[in-house]
Amino acid sequence: MKFGYFDDNAKEYVITTPDTPLPWINYLGSRDFFSLISNTCGGYSFYKDAKLLRITRYRYNNIPVDSNGKYYYIHDGEEIWNPGSMPSKTPLDSYECHHGIGYSRFLSSKNGLKADLLAFVPVNSTCEINKLTLTNTTDAPKTFSLFSYAEFCLWNAVDDSTNFQRNLSIGEVEIEGSTIYHKTEYRERRRHYSFFSVNSPVDGFDTSRDVFLGMNNGNAFPAAVKENKAGNSVASGWYPIASHQINITLSAGESKDFIFILGYSENPQDQKFVAPNVIRKDGAHKILEQFQTTEQVDAAFAELNAYWDKLLSRYHVESNDEHVNRMANIWNQYQCMVTFNMSRSASYYESGTGRGMGFRDSCQDLLGFVHLIPERARERILDIAATQFEDGSAYHQYQPLTKKGNLDIGSGFNDDPLWLIAAVSAYLKETGDFSILNEMVDFDNQKEKAAPLYEHLRRSFEYTATHLGPHKLPLIGRADWNDCLNLNCFSTEPGESFQTTGPSEGPIAESVFIAGMFVKYGREFAEISRHMGDTTAADRAEKEVDTMYQAVLDAGWDGEWFVRAYDAESKKVGSKECKEGQIFIEPQGFCVMAGIGVKEGLAQKALDSVKERLDTKYGIMILQPAYTQYYLNLGEISSYPPGYKENAGIFCHNNPWVSIAETVIGRGNRAFEIYKKTCPSYIENISEIHCTEPYVYSQMVAGADAVFHGQAKNSWLTGTAAWTFWNLSQAILGVQPSYNGLCINPCIPEGFGDFRLTRTFRDAVYHIEVKNPDNVQKGVKKVVVDGKEYEGCLIPFEEGKKEYHVTVCMG
Repeated sequence: MKFGYFDDNAKEYVITTPDTPLPWINYLGSRDFFSLISNTCGGYSFYKDAKLLRITRYRYNNIPVDSNGKYYYIHDGEEIWNPGSMPSKTPLDSYECHHGIGYSRFLSSKNGLKADLLAFVPVNSTCEINKLTLTNTTDAPKTFSLFSYAEFCLWNAVDDSTNFQRNLSIGEVEIEGSTIYHKTEYRERRRHYSFFSVNSPVDGFDTSRDVFLGMNNGNAFPAAVKENKAGNSVASGWYPIASHQINITLSAGESKDFIFILGYSENPQDQKFVAPNVIRKDGAHKILEQFQTTEQVDAAFAELNAYWDKLLSRYHVESNDEHVNRMANIWNQYQCMVTFNMSRSASYYESGTGRGMGFRDSCQDLLGFVHLIPERARERILDIAATQFEDGSAYHQYQPLTKKGNLDIGSGFNDDPLWLIAAVSAYLKETGDFSILNEMVDFDNQKEKAAPLYEHLRRSFEYTATHLGPHKLPLIGRADWNDCLNLNCFSTEPGESFQTTGPSEGPIAESVFIAGMFVKYGREFAEISRHMGDTTAADRAEKEVDTMYQAVLDAGWDGEWFVRAYDAESKKVGSKECKEGQIFIEPQGFCVMAGIGVKEGLAQKALDSVKERLDTKYGIMILQPAYTQYYLNLGEISSYPPGYKENAGIFCHNNPWVSIAETVIGRGNRAFEIYKKTCPSYIENISEIHCTEPYVYSQMVAGADAVFHGQAKNSWLTGTAAWTFWNLSQAILGVQPSYNGLCINPCIPEGFGDFRLTRTFRDAVYHIEVKNPDNVQKGVKKVVVDGKEYEGCLIPFEEGKKEYHVTVCMG
């Protein structure tokens, strides 16, 4: 069942009913100011950090679901309705939500009045624009009232939702014409404020939530709207909001635009006030002056569209498969950008108050983003590396505003260091910018401990190489990629952290998954070292990689698949010797991606075991059989009911690893089969089962053991976006950046046919045509570049050359 449709020409997903299975959201903003917005106008806004600088309030676990946002109420005769349906839920005569790239548009009508609400964040601006166009489609004049509504958050989202003994006494606002300023705590330590404005004279306003809504009343039909009269309230403590009342008369056929702006500004500490307790508003005035007219807003919207068109044009494929084209050209790249900006901080599943930016998460996100804006990837790498410790380990998370590591979770996730090598190698291959390796980067954000980025990579490698267990496999620490596989923590009390309880970083428990990572990214480190002229480090890295490869064969192979780990008693996890959890997806994918077992014939066995034991019609489960009880020696993974999350759920994040692994051994049919099962566009017609947005990837789909098999959760902010784009663009379609140029080596399913691809690489544009006359799954027999035939798959990069015309013949 579908609840909308793709409009590929407009780069939109058009939702045709407000009654979607879950709120279907979009993200507005590309740099510092961001908003989440649902298909019924729910959501919230923040500046840089969703925890520390949240601008509008949102209530998770609210009833009704998704019932706080920026709302516009229309009081027309006896009817009160909203252009996005919520919160009044008054039945509309027509409704559409168009989620586009960086914007959302709501088209609705009621009783001859048509509303067109466009929401977006302009490029390089710290505000969100809502342009509301109202049209009288009747043949008579129409008089009605419009009320806006935004509820301010008192900045720190955690404190805002917990510290009521203080918060109910500190709310402050100022009103200047049609602009309402939120200045809570500005009188003391803050020097920033937010504002909500409209480019029209107003007939009333409210800044007190209790006055606007009415005591003991919800937000569906606020008292001020029902009475058609704002209270002109000035908040003092309690719950500050911003609401404007505008009384409107439209003649027959007349349209009128109203431009609402929610913005953020800050002042120098010594220039906060223009009079006692009166904030300096120069920053707000400057923003408002830029977007006062329809022409200014339309120009800003055109600039936004041009910005995204330019970004998405850096990778563009034309194939016979509309789903591949749609996801590769539009939605997958867009989600990679959003995930790069957000990491795992703010979504409808992440409250924005906890995780911030993840070390591992952000490194992986960069894999799908680096081709879009390489200079921002460079900035992110330096930020991430600065949260690393001198021994090569790292904070698992950090806050985007302060760039400081989160002490509550700390370090000890032993896969983290190797992800830095993965991110840097991806950047180097994409850009050829080896100068980044000489950048001085702090350890733990302490400038006196700074060292070149290359030294950070060396310590990342050495951390794993020197933290080995009894089987010469890497120690797992608190966890590896699977945060819920806690082999050293032994949590027994409700409310304890599964990751930080107990010894946490024991000397016995080992991870075969990290071993696969070490082989894959250790080779990358060796190659980087050779580029740096450090042959000693390169030789050592290659030797350690060879030793680890053999350790996996000796202690990590279970006969038909790779073992997952060894626990704190040195017992196997993910083995046929186990009663439950006999096979895991992670080592099968990553070990084969690293080439482990390919020449020995083990790789195919492992992947065949995945298909036989883990595959479902909705994707590959993370493990089988599911855990049916809590195991103290395994931790959080066994705390979930069978079929959910890490306990035998379908983790979309590591399905691409298996697909990539299949391309390593040349099985394009199977690789593409795996790709299709979790690809949103392919499964749009089961939206009533899948539930999450049909235009972006989710983290998890309920596995075969679950009550709701096939139901997804945790959409948008997931490493699935980056890894799936990497899988499609580099493993399947086969256009792979390398240190010396672009390598083209597709692995496609039979019947996929020829395809064309445009790829910007190091400021040069590659026009690539791939032909497959023999209908093979993998193999390149000829590469022709600008009329010249090349040996092998590598097209060397030529400095200064701006365009390449490439023909690849498979066979």
